[in-house]
Amino acid sequence: MTKTLLHFLRDETGATAIEYGLLAGLIAVALLVSFALLGDSLTALFGVGAGSAAAIIGAAADSIP
Repeated sequence: MTKTLLHFLRDETGATAIEYGLLAGLIAVALLVSFALLGDSLTALFGVGAGSAAAIIGAAADSIP
């Protein structure tokens, strides 16, 4: 029983998977925070008005025969 417990405590095969999971979680949190902080300005940049990217792409798509 002691030998099995020591083997379990010394086993580090799952450590890499846990580290990758933590990194993915931190990246997800960083993305959520940045979207929350920059969401309104990104909407204003891409989606609203005559000079916005959406209007320009739509006008270009309309001009395709």
